[in-house]
Amino acid sequence: MKKKTKSLIALLLVTVMSAVMVVGCSSNGESKEETTDKTAGGDNEIVFWNIGTEEVDKAIYDKAIEMYHESTDTEYTVTSVPVQNDTYKEKLVIAMSSGECPDMYINWSGGPMNEYIESGFAQPITELFNNSELPDRLLEASVAQATYKEDIYAVPFMNVSLSGIFYNKDMFKQYNLEVPTTIEELEKVSDTFVENGITPFALANAPKWTGSMYFMNLAARKGGLEPFAAAVDGSGSFEDECFIYAGDKILEWTEKGYFPEGVNSLSEDDGQARQMLYQETAAMDLIGSWYTGLIQQDSPEFYEKIGWFPFPGLEGSDVDSSIMIGTIGDNFISFNCEDDKLAAAFECATKFSEDEMVDFMVESGKVPPVKGVEDKLTDPITKSIMESANNASSTQLWYDQYLPPAVAQAHLDSSQELFGGTITSKEAAEQFQKAMEEYLSESKE
Repeated sequence: MKKKTKSLIALLLVTVMSAVMVVGCSSNGESKEETTDKTAGGDNEIVFWNIGTEEVDKAIYDKAIEMYHESTDTEYTVTSVPVQNDTYKEKLVIAMSSGECPDMYINWSGGPMNEYIESGFAQPITELFNNSELPDRLLEASVAQATYKEDIYAVPFMNVSLSGIFYNKDMFKQYNLEVPTTIEELEKVSDTFVENGITPFALANAPKWTGSMYFMNLAARKGGLEPFAAAVDGSGSFEDECFIYAGDKILEWTEKGYFPEGVNSLSEDDGQARQMLYQETAAMDLIGSWYTGLIQQDSPEFYEKIGWFPFPGLEGSDVDSSIMIGTIGDNFISFNCEDDKLAAAFECATKFSEDEMVDFMVESGKVPPVKGVEDKLTDPITKSIMESANNASSTQLWYDQYLPPAVAQAHLDSSQELFGGTITSKEAAEQFQKAMEEYLSESKE
């Protein structure tokens, strides 16, 4: 196990370190609290790494921890250590590579979580989970994402996060535009904005995962989910026509001016994409549904101008256009502690799904993965997102969360190059497939 742990963490470390130069360019001036290297706490301290550096997420983390301290007769104190999103994975893996890891930490499930588990830095919580109220509270789909080899390793919380298109209703009305239901209609809408000097999409692609949303949605609308599943298990390939199509569309849309100048140098964490929306220099943004809370926090007045629609399907295609890209849970809390400390950390994590917290998150624009949450929603955008979630035949987890880290990085790198126009769709597919083949070969050794 020790040899396997080292090899897995080494692979993770190489992956995240390859992105250091990129994430370093998108720093937004973190506080000392956000850059602390503190990992595991002492005997009575539980250190909790998370990405709650900005409101409204910070308020959610703080409230859950406060509820734990106030309602639980415990000897443990939970210390929140927020880390900026773009550098979070890097810091977590570097800590693990040093044989350290916080007592509690958030992740996004999928391939990276599985490797944390295999490396010994996430403990099974199946018994604790089944003896709690969580089975009756949480959506089964979110629990499935927290499960690995029949054991539960994380507590899903925070949000049902799906990618979709936020748009400026006033700008659509100004140019007599209807919400598009096909990709062809979306292109006509985008062409109208370009003709009038407006950037169709507010994209900040320095972190790469933002641009990946376009690739994932386009590939799913062209080929469904089967080509992706086949490429991952080795029976298919990331050189399938649906991935070539996605790359071709990104190149075409970049050439037509659908994205801002210098798109690959713009920071999502610094809010540069949202600023384009607020300044009305861009009309739409394909992004995760967490934008509901962010925009409401930034500007409740501007939020009144915003609408939302799912990524449209291909005209005349028989591919299921109800498929959504995202997560049923968004953030997951895993644990690197044992015995009484593990029980205490788990108890803190359960606070996120209690009624008081669920109400607080809904009021903050979140859709926590709890049963019956749709009955609590009043915001029309959030209700539309949840309707799409409920109507979806299936939900594809973000590629960079589902795939093994090295393969995910190859995808992110090649996707960003497509937006920069420095690679062809065929070359991007070849890089993606090569990384997948290398991983499958190494995993058999």
